[in-house]
Amino acid sequence: MAPIGIISGTVLHGTSVFKELRKEHVVNEFGRVTVWVSREIAHVPRHDRDPGEYVLPHLINHQANLTALKALGIRDVVAVNSTGSLQRGLPPGSIVVPDDFILLADTPTVFSNRPVHITPELSEEVRRRLIEAAGACGVPVVERGVYWQTQGPRLETRAEIRMMAAHADIVGMTMAAEAIIARELGLSYAALCSVDNYCNGVVETPLTMETILDGAKRNRETMLTIVGKFIERSRA
Repeated sequence: MAPIGIISGTVLHGTSVFKELRKEHVVNEFGRVTVWVSREIAHVPRHDRDPGEYVLPHLINHQANLTALKALGIRDVVAVNSTGSLQRGLPPGSIVVPDDFILLADTPTVFSNRPVHITPELSEEVRRRLIEAAGACGVPVVERGVYWQTQGPRLETRAEIRMMAAHADIVGMTMAAEAIIARELGLSYAALCSVDNYCNGVVETPLTMETILDGAKRNRETMLTIVGKFIERSRA
């Protein structure tokens, strides 16, 4: 069985799913990537595991990260993402398995010298397995939704949020770029998104970084439970 590729932010570092991994450095044409591996998973911390070396969202080398996973024999990639809700009816604490995304900023690509026109998409098979893993844990998830990626690192204005809310459900700064690169590399990629906060202006309460970080911490155990079950079921 090929290992499962997992890409996550900082909130899951040092938890049970990611213990007893060995550190490997993978060098490819796009850069040098630190990957934490075992027989079951290959984990790329997209922002780095060292708080002193935190990589801001707009500086993440998605091409290097996904190319490193492919070089390790990965076929399926699960992304773990923190997001904000664009909709009042999608409260913090919700878990979303998006089925589509929007990225209107600069689009990353592994093809710099030839025209390769992919049709971006998320893997229906990996999405289904994430939904089934959540169900096996008794965790309800929103099975469809549109993820809108902004460039970051700043948050969005109220006017921007009103525009996005007409077309999407959640917003973040990384997933769509990863999904595009994964598609270019022939990897099956899907995402598990925690809703950690309402976006700026969706509710009356002002949005702060403390609100976002607190929401991510509250959702951490739920996300870990689903990812752990996904890995367990992939072994069967």
